[in-house]
Amino acid sequence: MSLAVLYSRALSGMDAAQVTVEVHLSNGLPSFTIVGLPEAEVKESKDRVRAALLTCQFEFPYKHITVNLAPADLPKESGRFDLPIALGILAASGQIPAERLSEYEFAGELALTGELRPIRGALAMTYHAANCGRAFMLPESNAAEAALVEDATVYAAKSLLQVAAHLAGRELMSRYIPNVQPTPPCYPDMREVKGQGQSKRALEIAAAGGHSVLMSGPPGTGKSMLAARFPGILPQMSQTEALESAAMQSLGGMFDVSRWKQRPYRAPHHTASAVALVGGGSNPRPGEISMAMHGILFLDELPTFQYCQ
Repeated sequence: MSLAVLYSRALSGMDAAQVTVEVHLSNGLPSFTIVGLPEAEVKESKDRVRAALLTCQFEFPYKHITVNLAPADLPKESGRFDLPIALGILAASGQIPAERLSEYEFAGELALTGELRPIRGALAMTYHAANCGRAFMLPESNAAEAALVEDATVYAAKSLLQVAAHLAGRELMSRYIPNVQPTPPCYPDMREVKGQGQSKRALEIAAAGGHSVLMSGPPGTGKSMLAARFPGILPQMSQTEALESAAMQSLGGMFDVSRWKQRPYRAPHHTASAVALVGGGSNPRPGEISMAMHGILFLDELPTFQYCQ
């Protein structure tokens, strides 16, 4: 078989769009081409994949290799496509069977030794993969995060060899079952605040109704202290809210499994740029406003923010 088709995910803002990885081998001068709007780190995967395959004692086909990452108009970034590209080469060259590739989605950065390194956005990608009915195979370091998605089938892989052995049926991998339970949410306690009866009452009303709060007063009156304890009186996060919040933080590469179902508290400095607050960049990432989803965004010294003047 000279053509192999696999599935992966690309991060596009707050979405994890499906990417079809097509690998084709043909006769001609040996070459390795990746098309489909790849960023520099994706183009560099050619060298990582070649070295990983040879280190793992696989045969690297000296043919004209074309890798297409579809859709072609979606930018592809990071090294998460190393694993599907390597598996596609193995399947197209007949070194592993291609029949079961459509059952999975793959993501993982390859070391030159064939080991799998962690990637960004694992939770967001797993959430969308589960909705498509496919299992997700990714590095072991990201498995605990990805397993937070209910009804998702996650396989934690340590290396390219382990994934290839599973697909070949020689050494099947088991579905990942997390053995560490997230700790209950722990917030600063509002009972530590002495006095401030009216302010506490205002925060309770805002928490019950989901309102914003504008606090005004001279320095040292307790505004920052009250804001830091505001998340502790908000209702407990639902499963949907927790997934949305965790997926947003996963896109920014800042998610911690131990903070599962804990409402985020973001307090950017007043000198923060527009990109830091709103998000963006050449490869769009969420800003402080988005990272505070279902939590608290505290803008201390609000009038000094350059966009509020």
